[in-house]
Amino acid sequence: MASSFISFSLLFISLYTADGFMESVLGRCVFNSTDLKDIEFIMSWYYNKMEYTRFSSSVGKFVGFTERGVKNAENWNNNPSYLAQARGEKERYCLNNIKIDYQTALDKSAEPYVMLHSVTPPGGHHPSMLVCSVFDFYPKHIKVSWLRDGQEVTSDVTSTDELADADWYYQIHSHLEYAPRSGEKISCVVEYASLKEPLITDCSRSMPESERNKIAIGASGLILGLILSLAGFIYYKRKARGRILVPSN
Repeated sequence: MASSFISFSLLFISLYTADGFMESVLGRCVFNSTDLKDIEFIMSWYYNKMEYTRFSSSVGKFVGFTERGVKNAENWNNNPSYLAQARGEKERYCLNNIKIDYQTALDKSAEPYVMLHSVTPPGGHHPSMLVCSVFDFYPKHIKVSWLRDGQEVTSDVTSTDELADADWYYQIHSHLEYAPRSGEKISCVVEYASLKEPLITDCSRSMPESERNKIAIGASGLILGLILSLAGFIYYKRKARGRILVPSN
């Protein structure tokens, strides 16, 4: 289970008066597993965004933070029926709904997809940089690494943290600076809980774009030169066939 706590709202009631004052009650369940011991039920009373009374299942009673809140807490703690009802909300409401949440969403995982591309290093020590971007995975814990000719690369590698997309999914980006070698194979490796085996994405073009452009231009020039040479040769042969040899005296 993830170590970070998750919470959801249980109840929210707002009462407005004509002059704009507001009183509200907010109930929430905070949890990091489906075990009852890992769940806390909290009910808070607010007046104009200031919390003045709270019930926490971890404390087991009402606590006041203002003069009015202290009076409320004292009265409600002395009411056995109301106190027992508040203590029972942790199991009655939180536990049941948290189990449903885990079954329908929190235990589900989304497989990531990978995009691998080259960029120009921002003043780095190497002429080339590859970026391995991993998108749309949940939950957030993931491992991204690099292989170069089958060997894991541990230097000149930087990665972002898992970045939340605000839609329950995450993304992460890993950067590898390197000096290209002819015939090498570079791969991005993603290890994730929902994957039966690591997801390996090979870089099909390890040579930097500038070098590829130079080679392409040179190859094009060579081909054009061959074509012109061949055309000149054919033209010369045709001209030679049309000549009439005149014997000398």
